[in-house]
Amino acid sequence: MQILPLDRLGAREVADGVFQFGLLLPWVSQSDGNRLWVKIIHEDDQFLQSVQPLAFEMAHSIDPVYGDYWSVQVNLKAVPKPNPQSPWGEDGKYIYRYLLQNPNRSEPIDFIIDPFGREFGVGRLSAFTMGYQPYNWSEKEANWKTPALTDLIIYELMLEEFADDLDCAISRLDYLKDLGINCIEVMPVDHVSNTVDWGYLPIGYFGVDARFGKRKDFQRFVDEAHQRGIAVILDSVYGHTSESFTYFYVYDQLGYQQNPFMGSYAKDYFGQSTDFNRTFTQDFFFTVNYHWLDCYHVDGFRYDCVPNYYEGATDSGYANLTYSTYELIKAKQTAWQRFFDSQADIRCIQCAEQLEGPIDILYKTYSNCTWQNETLGAAQAVAGGDRGRLYDLGMQLGLSGYPAQVSVNGETIEKTALQYIENHDHSRFVCNFGIVRRDGGDEFREGNRGLWYKVQPYLIGLLAAKGIPLLWQGQEFAENYYVPDSGLGRVLLLRPVRWDYFYDPIGKKTIALVRKLLTLRRSLPQLRSGGYYFYNDFGLYQSKGLLLFSRSDDSHFSLIALNFGDSDQSVDFWFTESGSYREELHGEANLTGVAAGSPCAITIPSNYGRIWTRQ
Repeated sequence: MQILPLDRLGAREVADGVFQFGLLLPWVSQSDGNRLWVKIIHEDDQFLQSVQPLAFEMAHSIDPVYGDYWSVQVNLKAVPKPNPQSPWGEDGKYIYRYLLQNPNRSEPIDFIIDPFGREFGVGRLSAFTMGYQPYNWSEKEANWKTPALTDLIIYELMLEEFADDLDCAISRLDYLKDLGINCIEVMPVDHVSNTVDWGYLPIGYFGVDARFGKRKDFQRFVDEAHQRGIAVILDSVYGHTSESFTYFYVYDQLGYQQNPFMGSYAKDYFGQSTDFNRTFTQDFFFTVNYHWLDCYHVDGFRYDCVPNYYEGATDSGYANLTYSTYELIKAKQTAWQRFFDSQADIRCIQCAEQLEGPIDILYKTYSNCTWQNETLGAAQAVAGGDRGRLYDLGMQLGLSGYPAQVSVNGETIEKTALQYIENHDHSRFVCNFGIVRRDGGDEFREGNRGLWYKVQPYLIGLLAAKGIPLLWQGQEFAENYYVPDSGLGRVLLLRPVRWDYFYDPIGKKTIALVRKLLTLRRSLPQLRSGGYYFYNDFGLYQSKGLLLFSRSDDSHFSLIALNFGDSDQSVDFWFTESGSYREELHGEANLTGVAAGSPCAITIPSNYGRIWTRQ
């Protein structure tokens, strides 16, 4: 894969008030009678009927690699104002779009967004800023190091729901640091055409959607996060696009049967896919990765819907993209020091959402972690009363079958998987225990928050499990939204985090438990990178609604005992080491005088758990 010539694409200020516009539009040639214009208007004028955008015709040439290329240079300060009161020609934000006239159409194709735009306006509009001054990164940024894979604790958030915009999100970084996480996974920030949207149908990949803020706002968000010891990874959507995306929209409007960017590839779950058989498509998304790593200093990517562009270890899609990104980082070691330390591993986070084969994706690609739904599925089954699935849950909390390392091309890459019981795709876990219906349709149902206590053993297991724990925004204080399995109410309904829950009795109890567990995970090395052993005895443990597992390394040992039932349970457990064991959650059930190999009576409270650590 190659990086596209970004210095010739999009809108760039090449001199004071002079902007160069460049667009690759393969198969759209001047020789076929096509003509292309860029239409520009100052942001302050865009909704005024007396001011219309000014149009500038673009020249056609041939790029030796990608084909048809259109460009024009515009001196905004030399162009007369479209209206005496217009701020045209002054510093500030301008909105632009492309318009294509084709001889076979009676009407031009309008509202073509710039696929290489770095800023955006409303809907299908790109933007640029005259007088733009680059962001000045803090001195601390130069010394930032992305956390090791085994140390990650991820917090997934959607900016608009979590904090309205980037300024507000920055103000809450101290809260996230205090909570105990060290990585933020941000749902897509790419530009979309809707003002309320999850962001999974992008039309602009090279910048931040205007509803969240500006380019500098996201750069400052990453900088401020890094200063607090928090990595930032992006939810990246490369397997499908919106129908309004330039390389879908233009060729569809022209009636072309073939497309230089879109087509059939892999699973095609959402209709026409991005076609990674095309070199242009491969290089486009590789360039997107490069841009976000270089311009925004992100720490990696969570790749959405990998089955849509993955065909195996040697494919031209996902496998090639993660390999090329890995090799790019190796080549950029001097500039991108954040991914390197004294160890041999490269710490860029490349996380696959490959729910159909999460183990396979770790073995066959340069992904170093993956989402997986098996833990969630087992937990949901247990919540539904199926104690037989406690075995599955016990195995999944230990990531049975998942590699810890994979050697490829002479290099050893650390590998693991994410652990979660909540994320943006699913209803809050408390919904498994009861639903409260509000006025309206299914979209307005909620989990019965009064049953919050039933979630406790799942939280304890999750945050003590092997792998990377992930919390979904507000989970730490018992947010209880219901999410439909399908329909527009799933993706076009805003579900703002209800921060008032933080202060109520349920929220206080839940967040106290989460904070305690995250403190333990950070302080006990065995909970981050130690071995895992599941005590599989249905008659002694699972039949009573219990699940017991341990985390240990050469010198540390912790027993985690979970009780998913409504009654306290006392059972025997055989420790392999004599001594005293401190109960970590409350210190109310310390064990002293434990004899190795002898039965030790332990009691686990209902809908709760215990963590005992050898002293």
